[in-house]
Amino acid sequence: MTATRLSLAAACLAVAWGAPVAAQQFRAVTDKSDFVNLINGRELTRFGIRLSVSPGGAITGTAFTADVTGSWTWSGDYFCRSLKYGNKQLADNCQTVAVSGATIRFTADRGAGDTADLTIR
Repeated sequence: MTATRLSLAAACLAVAWGAPVAAQQFRAVTDKSDFVNLINGRELTRFGIRLSVSPGGAITGTAFTADVTGSWTWSGDYFCRSLKYGNKQLADNCQTVAVSGATIRFTADRGAGDTADLTIR
């Protein structure tokens, strides 16, 4: 698996290998305040990945021992992020966000790309 794929998943944020959660109904998150309520004071995790996404627009964490740093904004219905994974700067990406229970799903390329599911802890 390439570093690009890991970082996209880590960012969830522009994601390359998220396995969908079977039989869950996801609700679209289309507003910044709803998103902030979901992530504020919590971590987003999955195997090898631990991220903090702050209400103020910072992204920090690790993905398979590499540092993840970046920033995010909300634009229309989309979570838009700029991300660095290790020493690699990833292309900016706007993503759809959906939630089901403690699972948050990011879908890259304004909902047309790959998905990553992370657990809200």
